[in-house]
Amino acid sequence: MKVDEWTSNDGHTLGGGEFPPCAGLTSNALPEAQSTVSAESSQTGVSTRNAHIASKPKAQKEDEIPHWYALRTTYGREKKAYDYLTAKGITAFYPTINSVKLINGKRKVVTESRLPNIFFAYGTEEQLKTFVYDNVNLPFLRFYYRHEHVGSRAIKTPLIVPKYQMESLKIICEAEASDIIVSLSSVPNFQTGQMVRVVDGAFKGIIGRVKRWQGQQRVGVIIGDMATFATAYVPSAFLEKID
Repeated sequence: MKVDEWTSNDGHTLGGGEFPPCAGLTSNALPEAQSTVSAESSQTGVSTRNAHIASKPKAQKEDEIPHWYALRTTYGREKKAYDYLTAKGITAFYPTINSVKLINGKRKVVTESRLPNIFFAYGTEEQLKTFVYDNVNLPFLRFYYRHEHVGSRAIKTPLIVPKYQMESLKIICEAEASDIIVSLSSVPNFQTGQMVRVVDGAFKGIIGRVKRWQGQQRVGVIIGDMATFATAYVPSAFLEKID
């Protein structure tokens, strides 16, 4: 199937989240721990040696599993928060772009955030809470929350960004292409696109949805309802369909 057939402009269906790039399932269950009980009945003398009692491994809670989280700050202080977390040993990603500006009559290269007030950090929810709720050193730092409705209740949860999306986001930001697009919202057009992997070119390794946007065939990475990162033009020959 040609990729061009996947990039029709019709359809703006809201919803349709990203799917992780896995072709199958592998078990991550731990072998059951077994203990041998040895006892002898005082009446019968029958030994219960080699009787096994299986114990199930304790399941990890979601907030004990490390993920990439989107964090937000106020008043453009994302670089300050990023520097603080990385100095404390936290793995983080701060998407930036260099631009030339005229300052005091001189042209200077200025590094700016691609996502104003936003950066990403890797860790468990409990680990990152120690920074998010540090009102002494980081009173301006908070989680970026997803808002959902369950019945009549409004629920907010910290936005988790899948690892494959983070890797795609890094490739887009590091590519030397001037026609990259960052939209500070989800783009319905991409939500209906075919999932693909870029297998060649400047954007090799990206996994996202292919669609035509602003006159070019692009691959978009949708980060929740927060932002959409789109590549520059990618030819159909560089794309591999993901079912």
